[in-house]
Amino acid sequence: MTAIRYAAPGRINLIGEHTDYNLGFALPIALPERTVVIYLPDDGAEITVRSDQEEGTVSIPLDTAPRDVAGWAGYVAGVIWALRDAGHRVRGGTMSISSDVEMGSGVSSSAALECAVIGALATAADLRADRIELARLAQRAENDYVGAPTGMMDQLASLCGQPRKALMIDFREPTVWPVTFDPDASDVALLLINSRAPHQHASGEYASRRASCERAAADLGVSSLREVQDLGVAVLSAVVDPVDARRARHILTDNQRVLDVVVALEESDFTAIGALFNASQASMRDDFEITTDHIDLIADTAVHAGALGARMTGGGFGGCVVALVPVAAADRIADAIREAVAGAGYNVPTVARTRAGEGAVLLR
Repeated sequence: MTAIRYAAPGRINLIGEHTDYNLGFALPIALPERTVVIYLPDDGAEITVRSDQEEGTVSIPLDTAPRDVAGWAGYVAGVIWALRDAGHRVRGGTMSISSDVEMGSGVSSSAALECAVIGALATAADLRADRIELARLAQRAENDYVGAPTGMMDQLASLCGQPRKALMIDFREPTVWPVTFDPDASDVALLLINSRAPHQHASGEYASRRASCERAAADLGVSSLREVQDLGVAVLSAVVDPVDARRARHILTDNQRVLDVVVALEESDFTAIGALFNASQASMRDDFEITTDHIDLIADTAVHAGALGARMTGGGFGGCVVALVPVAAADRIADAIREAVAGAGYNVPTVARTRAGEGAVLLR
């Protein structure tokens, strides 16, 4: 069999943070940057993988079990395990991985890797699964093999992305539908600002936030916070722990902001969307407490320099900020961010204009 080449992108989330595992709403886009897997299947009992960003190779037996393989190759092993655990065939072979999705920056390099791998393995096995099911399997790889308690947003964004579209995701079903997202047509640029402070879940803070949301839901007598979405934040008076109540308030209000952004996109009202970005940033800072002084400085500087709105994107504690800015002011705003951050003694961030790109695809 000839080699299979499969690509999957990183993602950024426009709005709706930590809402996925609470069965709420989010609005991510796929990025132009992507991970490419070249897979040559055979009838062996293992897959040997190598990455252009790592030294050496790793041999992964097809009967691998959770935690057998650590590090970057654990995501590959996790996909193999998740497919086989679901009863699907996986062939042996060799796999080489290349990527321009930056690791540790909050743009979900892990999901890009998982989705490129699952696309290649599914193609080799002639697996006829839809993209939502593939996203579930890739999420299982990350949750149950690697041990990161993430939701499914990253995998859905990577697999389902479309150029000039954001993805309105309802995680209760889940359902995914594209929404036009083309700020360029309104002379607005989307800036992706990499703080160069690595985005880390290892500290347990992500798991802590998830547990807090689960406790709040239990206090309210529901299985997820989504079930009280339509009741408004007043319902949270029944949550015992005030910290848990604040965490839940972020989830309910960010869910509503996702819906409001979708409405504003119908009118290409980027001024309104910018204000919703700012409100989400404040909620992540004050209620969910997942930003940092470094991230706050970037977002605040962007707005003070003329951005329509700016917010952290991703799980928190580092990573990237997204800002909507008038095209004519983009360079000036980027310079102001670099100057303010350097002046505060942090690493100078990278600032790049980005847009919604193509989702996972078999390369011909």
